[in-house]
Amino acid sequence: MAKKNLILLLVNLLLIISAQAQKIQSPDEFLGYKLGTRFTNHSRIIDYFNYVGKAAGNVKLVNYGSTNEGRPLMAAFIASPENIGRLEEIRVNNLRLAGMETQPGTINSNTPVIVWLSFNVHGNEPSSSEVSMQTLYDLVNPDNKQAKEWLKNTVVVIDPCLNPDGRERYVNFYNSAKGETPDANPAAREHSEPWPGGRTNHYFFDLNRDWAWQVQKETQGRVALFNKWLPQVHVDFHEQGYNSPYYFAPAAEPFHKDITPWQREFQTIIGKNNARYFDQHGWAYFTKEIFDLLYPSYGDTYPIYNGSIGMTYEQGGIGAGLAVVTRTGDTLTLADRIAHHHSNSLSTIEASSANAQKALTEFKRYYDNARNNPPGEYKTFIVQNDNADKMLALTQLLDKNGIRYGYGLNGTITGFNYNTGKSGQYKPTEKDLVISAYQPKSVLMNVLMEPRTFIADSNTYDITGWALPYAYGLNAWAVKEQLQPVRKTLTASKMTAYSSKPAYAYVSAWQSVNDVKFLSFLLKNKIKVRYSEKPFEAGGKKFPAGSLIITRSGNLNSGFDELMQKLSAENSHPLVQLSSGFVDKGADIGSDYIKYIRPLKVVLVAGSSTSSEAMGELWHFFEQQINYPVTVVNYDDMSRLRWGDVDVMIFPDGNYDDFPSERLVSWVQNGGKLIAMENAVSQIAEKKLFGIRKKEEKKDAKADKDEPVKLYANRDKEALKANVPGAIYKINLDNTHPLGFGLPSNYFTLKLDDEVYDYFEADKGWNVGTIKKDAYISGFVGQKSKAKIADGLLIGAQEAGRGSVVYFADDPLFRSFWENGKLLFSNAVFMVQ
Repeated sequence: MAKKNLILLLVNLLLIISAQAQKIQSPDEFLGYKLGTRFTNHSRIIDYFNYVGKAAGNVKLVNYGSTNEGRPLMAAFIASPENIGRLEEIRVNNLRLAGMETQPGTINSNTPVIVWLSFNVHGNEPSSSEVSMQTLYDLVNPDNKQAKEWLKNTVVVIDPCLNPDGRERYVNFYNSAKGETPDANPAAREHSEPWPGGRTNHYFFDLNRDWAWQVQKETQGRVALFNKWLPQVHVDFHEQGYNSPYYFAPAAEPFHKDITPWQREFQTIIGKNNARYFDQHGWAYFTKEIFDLLYPSYGDTYPIYNGSIGMTYEQGGIGAGLAVVTRTGDTLTLADRIAHHHSNSLSTIEASSANAQKALTEFKRYYDNARNNPPGEYKTFIVQNDNADKMLALTQLLDKNGIRYGYGLNGTITGFNYNTGKSGQYKPTEKDLVISAYQPKSVLMNVLMEPRTFIADSNTYDITGWALPYAYGLNAWAVKEQLQPVRKTLTASKMTAYSSKPAYAYVSAWQSVNDVKFLSFLLKNKIKVRYSEKPFEAGGKKFPAGSLIITRSGNLNSGFDELMQKLSAENSHPLVQLSSGFVDKGADIGSDYIKYIRPLKVVLVAGSSTSSEAMGELWHFFEQQINYPVTVVNYDDMSRLRWGDVDVMIFPDGNYDDFPSERLVSWVQNGGKLIAMENAVSQIAEKKLFGIRKKEEKKDAKADKDEPVKLYANRDKEALKANVPGAIYKINLDNTHPLGFGLPSNYFTLKLDDEVYDYFEADKGWNVGTIKKDAYISGFVGQKSKAKIADGLLIGAQEAGRGSVVYFADDPLFRSFWENGKLLFSNAVFMVQ
């Protein structure tokens, strides 16, 4: 009997040990505190995901990159025990549903629906990363019978933090600012982040505007993983101002016209399921307002244009810390915010699981229609290959987005000419890019290429013009007929074979940001570089103004040719040899029209006076795109600057006190070059030394008199009359001026406001970029603003004493996807004397 009892005791003990071994710690147990009582550092979030990845049998972790500050980027795939082992099979089958898988195979219609949850793209909207841990736990908890049912036909992907660098910036600030207990008073310093705030990534880019452009490394890794899977449902978790109730789908107008009825319907299905749980708790929420579905580079629209049901969820909470008193007198806590996001995480999975088969059927139909009956008026797009570097940049963007293309067409085409805005004929060459709409990614392709964005409702959240031919400065045609390219690839061009004879000089093109990068490389390696102010001909070849010239004289005489040819090969940058300084036509190499480019010491102004995103674009451009050294100085620390050591000073969009200061004026007069951008231009207009003047708005007394009394209910529509959320205009560019070197005689600018300046008077400055009354191309512009944006100056330059000033009324580097502006800005830095 005793032996039997002992055996029974041992069996029970083994069962207890086995049960304990199977038990997975909740986030509270693992972290040692209850979620919502403090913010969790990113490293601990990753620790928890790694722990669950090892402890649970139905989780696979995928590392898809790292941030600029070295933090890991991770996604967790959660499935049933049966499906976790066949994830690759499920992935490939999903791509077959979309027609994206090129390898032959049979489509399995009995496959799981894929639900992708993306958390914390904006670093100072931190509650959702806390939720990611709880949601992961709910899905792997062996006692959660409901989750087990969902996972039978659902694969859930959790990205716990899309912006770790921004999150850590916010969390570190908050932890250093709060006292022993949270202070819910909105005026407390813990509710007021210092510049630049935690919203953006290391380079101050808004990652929720970067999905299509993929400028930032976080986005590049994430979107590459996304496109390997193409989920049926994607949710982007956000926070908004803490006085706002919760927002979830369905989204607000305007919807892009290519969004399908099913995508609208399923948003409503999921929204109603979310509402069901919110109603049970009495939580406040709203739908169909503010957050529209138009701009293609959001975390909801990009998935939608890739066949998903893309949605944004917005919890009130920015600046709320651990607790804050709202304007209604209620106290909003981090625990509240976690509870709301958590409810919708599970509700979305539940609704997707319940509608899995329908979601898969409609997903396949979406891509079948894309291949066989693509949307949009135009069925073929032809891009002229007259700038190899810009064409390479464009095709790299298409590749990142899975958009297929080829080269060459037979015969002459008739189509919409992006450059003229009219129908015209063109005979494509064998090197021209041809994009057919009859492909899986036709919806995304059409959205990115359409010459004019159709906007059913103008009250939109972001820019309304972005067509790639305008952004890249490439001539293009949109054709209504279905045409197929002659070939899939181009034969790689061979590098120039250099003569064995000693060269007098080498000439580099100046027509793209790659040429700027090569100039940067030369200057950093102490190689003397010049440029030609005028076009010239030599050795039977034509060289436009701006061409870079590297002469033997002034550089290494011994080994000069070997060095230049080595640098050309290492940088894949072709050069042209000149055997003499005596040219066939134009200015000889020793002429005064051949200007020396000295290595420049550049200062970029930063700090609380500047727009962090505008400053970040410039910082990223110098460091990551052209690799040229730049010193970043806070505006409040300018007094510590050794002004005599600075050649170029850049003031991004901002609002500066005491601007321009006497010190700045004196520095320009003594030879400095000031580059003023956007609101910095507005601030120096009509000030001492600066010749730029704001254009006066003409008053129409009769129109004001005839205008009816405004109704309160129409206040939003009235505000739109002076709204410019982001529209494309074609401006005239004086490309004989150094600011226009390497560019054609027109330029497409993205306007975000209605600021226009008077033309410079003779001898007062140079009207480099000017706009006429018929310059509008695409995007929404309110009627009052449209009347104002005409007949004036947008890009200018002036000599001031021994220095110079460059004016950019618009941002040429907008979100770094406006490729054509990069050379324009580089001219301001390196070419303008």
